[in-house]
Amino acid sequence: MRSWMLKPVLFIKESYRVSSGILQKADLDKTEVIIIDGYVILDDTGKPGLGGHLYEFLKRKIPVIGVAKTNFANNARHKREVYRGESVRPLYVTTLGMDLDLACGYIKNMHGVFRIPTMLKKLDTLTKE
Repeated sequence: MRSWMLKPVLFIKESYRVSSGILQKADLDKTEVIIIDGYVILDDTGKPGLGGHLYEFLKRKIPVIGVAKTNFANNARHKREVYRGESVRPLYVTTLGMDLDLACGYIKNMHGVFRIPTMLKKLDTLTKE
C-alpha cells in the first residue's frame, strides 16, 4: 500500500458551503489533504473556486485538491487531465498547497477501476440522498 493512502483525507462535496459546519465536524489537526468535488482554481488568472476559498479559509494550512468532471476551457495553466481505468473522458484536477502533478498522482491511484474514484462516487451518492 502506498504511504499517501494512509494519510487522513477529508472529502467535501461541491454543494457544501464552508460555513455549513462540515469543517467543525472534522478533525482538521489530523487532516493532511482535503479533496473536493469541483475546482480549486477556476481559470488561468488564478480565480479561486470553492477549493481555493476553502484553502484560504483554512489559512493555507491544509492542501486542497479539486476533482471536476466538467472542463473549464479557460483553465489550462492550473489544471491537469487525469484518465482513470479505461475511461476516455478525463477528470480535471486542480490544487493549492501541493504540487499539481503529485495531486494528479493521488487521484489517479485512488481506489476504483472506473473514471470516478470509489470514495468520490460514494460521496456523490450520499449527498444526493
